Amino acid sequence: MEPAEADNRAGRRLSWPWFLLIVVVYVGVIQGVGLLTGVETGGSTSQFPTAQSIVRNALIPIGVSILFVVAVVTWLGWWGEVLVYRVPVRRWVRWVPISMLTAALLGLNYGHLSRQSAALVVCLLVLGVFVGVGEELMFRGVGVHVFKRAGLSEGKVALWSSVVFGLAHLGNAFGHGAQAVGQAVIVSTSGYFFYLCLRVGGVILLPMLVHGLWDVSLISSLVGAKAAPYPGLVLVVGLQVVLIVLLLVRRRSIEPARPDAHRTLEPTPPTP
Repeated sequence: MEPAEADNRAGRRLSWPWFLLIVVVYVGVIQGVGLLTGVETGGSTSQFPTAQSIVRNALIPIGVSILFVVAVVTWLGWWGEVLVYRVPVRRWVRWVPISMLTAALLGLNYGHLSRQSAALVVCLLVLGVFVGVGEELMFRGVGVHVFKRAGLSEGKVALWSSVVFGLAHLGNAFGHGAQAVGQAVIVSTSGYFFYLCLRVGGVILLPMLVHGLWDVSLISSLVGAKAAPYPGLVLVVGLQVVLIVLLLVRRRSIEPARPDAHRTLEPTPPTP
């Protein structure tokens, strides 16, 4: 990483090694509280067979982690920076949040959800809110500003905050084994897309919304007594692949052109 530059912004300073430690504690909070409150669902093909399983296996652990992140941001005194991030991008990047929101809405398994109890559906929606708020505050909130304050370029801020976001999901290896490694790689790319959503919206509410709805769409077939595969999920997965290819091709055209990039040199008048 590049050496940190002098930083005179308000609030406490947080170096990236300390941020990594905070992320470890954050993951530990989710895993630890989950062990204390969780219920066994091994006999079901569904990830969340009942509303109670969503509450005890996800909402309570993630809710506690949100309180932890809120405490961290408050202690740092970074709320002004975390909530608003005014770094412009080129107009084509707007299609990232637009396409993700569209795919998530189309990818929801509406038929399967219509057969579930109202309590389970409400818990699923609340789970989307919790995930969006908690993970975005930690990684696009604290994480982005840690690397920004360290003097890194926007490209490296996006890269390292996304890598840490993916590594944090390796904690799922305790419950899902080796497949969590592949999930961490995929999550890292999603983190990059959420970072672009932050740049497009200029406020953290947009990536929170996109992230929450994206996860609800992915989980919508995995609730209830029995999981129900849904073809609409192909749209969500397919869009992720398209966005990865698009960003590999156009990664150098994310930043807006400099004001002087299109200036033409005026001819020097001839000397008499």
